[in-house]
Amino acid sequence: MKYRKIIFVDKSNTSRSVLAEGLFRKYWDSSNYLAIRSRGMVVLFPEPANQKIVEIGRQKHVYLEQHEAKQLTEEDFSDSALILVMMEQYKKKIYEEYPSAVNVYTIKEFVGENGDVDDPYGRDLLGYAEFATELERLVIRVVEKLEQELV
Repeated sequence: MKYRKIIFVDKSNTSRSVLAEGLFRKYWDSSNYLAIRSRGMVVLFPEPANQKIVEIGRQKHVYLEQHEAKQLTEEDFSDSALILVMMEQYKKKIYEEYPSAVNVYTIKEFVGENGDVDDPYGRDLLGYAEFATELERLVIRVVEKLEQELV
């Protein structure tokens, strides 16, 4: 397989990317080695995951209580790293700010769709659940695409 590491990226690494990382770990066959991470575009301190994301994760058997936000860094990029961002603007910003950035796609772009993954911030728990269902669908498509590369 081309990639040895996958990193999900959102703005603060407290919501979308955290859940994407957890869902990917849930669906990925761990016998196929792949380093799985999440990062934020702007992380000022190691903040925990959003409590609504933690609850939605728990409902999906993804446990995020120990998560601490981490900043995306230049060291995260390599030819063997796949960077999946939640929004097109993050992709553009990464290519502007990180000279060694390669293999950066929106998660929807990577699976052949258009658009961004909306931020659920400010929604009630039901709104977070709806968001999580969409993100889970996308993560499963990412897993399927990467598994095809293994064949």
